[in-house]
Amino acid sequence: MNSGIKRFACVIFDMDGTLTRTNELIFESFNFVAEKYAGKRLTPKEIIALFGPPEEGGLARVVGPEAVDTAMDELCDYYQNHHSRLASLHHGIEDILRYLQNHGVKLAIFTGKGRRTARITLDELNIGQYFDLVVSGSDVVNHKPHHEGIEKVIEHFALVPDEVLMVGDARGDVMASRAAGVKVASVVWDSYDKDGVLLAGADYVFHSVSEMYEWFKTQVN
Repeated sequence: MNSGIKRFACVIFDMDGTLTRTNELIFESFNFVAEKYAGKRLTPKEIIALFGPPEEGGLARVVGPEAVDTAMDELCDYYQNHHSRLASLHHGIEDILRYLQNHGVKLAIFTGKGRRTARITLDELNIGQYFDLVVSGSDVVNHKPHHEGIEKVIEHFALVPDEVLMVGDARGDVMASRAAGVKVASVVWDSYDKDGVLLAGADYVFHSVSEMYEWFKTQVN
């Protein structure tokens, strides 16, 4: 093995919109529950407005707190049963993960998804083996754009911020990275807020998976 990334000992990836094409699956899963409990469909914008805490937090605003546990079970069932139809790994992502892992870079995920849906996606897309640590929205008290999840990764691997790169598709990823003192790369190949992300001031911006892969290759000794 080579000695690894010149600057970064650890790369933290967001999941939805960054590693995975899962936005449509998320929207359909929420609407499956919304139609059953509230008799309506939500627009993508309305569902995105529920993001921040993991799914249970958003569901409580749709179905009421008393029905959250049952609705969450139903959402997860729908999410898993329709995963292969509505979700996929972005082409070329696994090449990047394999490349970084082979060069000794520690890989982590920091996602706002809850633990249950994050695990379904990792299993369905068969990429869990690449990650040394997964921090989901269920594993933090303060959710994105707070930097608690990044701090957990730094502490877990006993790193300093200069050794860490965060990769994400949202302004919250940039804000969390700035607060944690780590460098951040914004990716906009599947972002639902591309214009806002481009204005957020990331250290690096990538418009395609292949562009990011070529950049990573220049960073390896």
